[in-house]
Amino acid sequence: VQFTHLYTTVNPSVVSIQVVESNGFGQGSGFVYDTAGDIVTNYHVAGEALRINVVFWDETTVPAELVGADIDSDLAVIKVDVPAALLKPMEMADSTQVKVGQVAIAIGNPFQLEGSMTTGIISGIGRSLALESTDGSGSFYSIPGVIQTDAAINPGNSGGPLVNIYGEVIGLNTAIATRSGGYQGIGFAIPGNSAKLIMEDLVKTGKVRRGLLGVNIQDMNEA
Repeated sequence: VQFTHLYTTVNPSVVSIQVVESNGFGQGSGFVYDTAGDIVTNYHVAGEALRINVVFWDETTVPAELVGADIDSDLAVIKVDVPAALLKPMEMADSTQVKVGQVAIAIGNPFQLEGSMTTGIISGIGRSLALESTDGSGSFYSIPGVIQTDAAINPGNSGGPLVNIYGEVIGLNTAIATRSGGYQGIGFAIPGNSAKLIMEDLVKTGKVRRGLLGVNIQDMNEA
C-alpha cells in the first residue's frame, strides 16, 4: 500500500520545533492546531524552552511563543505569526474508536530528519503513562487510554501526530519503551480525545484546571 497522497496532505501541517533550554538545545515535532497559529507539541519539547523556533515543511523558519504548557499531561501549545497559507490545521479523529490492528502512521522529525514518515499498526490500547505531579506531593498523574504503536518513533518524533489512513490525528507521539534509547518496536501516543481537551484549555487560558479526588490508588498485596 502506498501512502504518498496521505503524506503530501498531512506533511504541510507538521512542523519541526527547535528550542534553546537552560541546559542546551532541544528538538521535536508538532502540528498545526488552528488557523490562529496555535501549534501543539509535548511539554518536554517546548514547555521549559527559553527560545523556540518553528520550521515548516517549506523550510520557512519563524520564532514562536509559548501559549500554555501542562507538565501533568506532557502537552504544550506554542504560537507563530505566519502567512495564512502555511497554517493547515489537522483533523482530529475520535480516538475512542481506535482498534488494535489498524494502520498507524507517524510523521515528524526523528534525529532532525525533517518530514520523516513511518508506518505500522496500533499494537495496543488502554495503556497508561505515569507523569510526576508538580504539587510537591511526590505523587504521579497517569495519562489513561494511551495508544501503543509499532510505527517507528525515535527522539525528535515527540509532539508529532500519529494518524489513521485518512490523515486524521488519533494521538500525539510522546514516549517509547526502550533499553537502547532508540526505537525498539514500542511507542506511545497520548490519545487525541484527551489531548484535545487539554489543548482547548491551553489555547483559551494558557493553563489547565483539574478536579482532584483525595484518594490514591495502588495495587493490593497480602499486607
